[in-house]
Amino acid sequence: MRILYVSQYFPPEMGAPPARVHEFAREWVHLGHEVTVLTAFPHHPTGVKRREDRGVLTRRESLDGIDVIRAYVYAAANRGTLRRMLSYASFMLSASLVGSLRAARPDLVLATSPQLLCAAAGYALSLRFGVPFVFELRDLWPESILAVEVMRENAIVRGLKRLAAFLYARATRIVAVGEGYKQGVISRYGVAGEKIEIVPNGFDPSTFVPGPRDNEIRRELGWGDRFVLLYIGTHGMAHALDKVLDAAAELRREADLLFAFVGEGAEKAALEARAARLELPNVQFVGQQPKARVPLFYAACDVCLVTLRNTELFLEVLPSKIFESLAMERPVLFTGGGEARRLIERSQSGVCIAPEDPAALARAARELAARRPELAAMGKRGRAFVEAHYDRRALARQYLEILGRIARA
Repeated sequence: MRILYVSQYFPPEMGAPPARVHEFAREWVHLGHEVTVLTAFPHHPTGVKRREDRGVLTRRESLDGIDVIRAYVYAAANRGTLRRMLSYASFMLSASLVGSLRAARPDLVLATSPQLLCAAAGYALSLRFGVPFVFELRDLWPESILAVEVMRENAIVRGLKRLAAFLYARATRIVAVGEGYKQGVISRYGVAGEKIEIVPNGFDPSTFVPGPRDNEIRRELGWGDRFVLLYIGTHGMAHALDKVLDAAAELRREADLLFAFVGEGAEKAALEARAARLELPNVQFVGQQPKARVPLFYAACDVCLVTLRNTELFLEVLPSKIFESLAMERPVLFTGGGEARRLIERSQSGVCIAPEDPAALARAARELAARRPELAAMGKRGRAFVEAHYDRRALARQYLEILGRIARA
């Protein structure tokens, strides 16, 4: 089977979207299929392209046997609505043109969101080649924009809702990353349930291998034997990280506890400024890390923080860092509900509290630090659970069966 996979984000960029695309495509190639990934030049989340990519309209590369076609993108940092919308629109236009000229005719086009304009490019290419269009739904747009209050209901949001309805209606299949997203599309847009498949996110067992707590990260960052609560990933508006700082403020006199924030994002500068104003001795910020070092951070921490804002839409979210933390045998302290909470409770691999409640977060952090002897068993239960249900290789085969049925229809 020949698959054209359209995604604005791809390695060396970090985060869940590029990891999902790369790891699925790599496994499909390993299974004997031809995969072309149509993507942008790396720029996320800083909005800065590599020197060799500036002024380049397109380039062809190869990664792990994947044919990679890069198309021009107006690079914008992961903050500021207007510039990001221009970035999304630029990729939609360039991907549609470059893909139609440089990609071989596939058996189907698979396009991933976020964002919706990437999926629109995928639909345009499916028309160009006369093949089925599969919409991979990783986020509900524009509902998630409204949930984090980036925008209010206006003409742009209404236009995005019409575009979402258009793409859902014309997709041969929708592949959602969780049951919550499936139900959201059914309830909000009236899409038939049988049109939607679920292939969740997961973890790469070749990357996330449990390792010793006392490693080079602890030594480099001076953590010693402190109890470290790690937040690693995008510092965005969806994550309510200001409430984590409020919890840290409540625990400022407990010198054994440290909150470590690793990554970049739209809210990072504001978070650093807030931590400085509060003069928090138990907070540390570390920049974005190469993918190869991410497992070392998980191994070095004691508990992984996974936080979400208190909004109904986020009950449908299943953050990828949950799988990575559990794969590394580290318990999760989760602030939220819905599908993610049910996963942690089923696996008995962490503690769940209400979102945006600094006092509850401070209490949970203190209690987990007092239960250090139990954390290893909690982590092992988490690893066993994700190995059984969320191994990316098994999920890739499940996904491939769905795509094969579509291509043969």
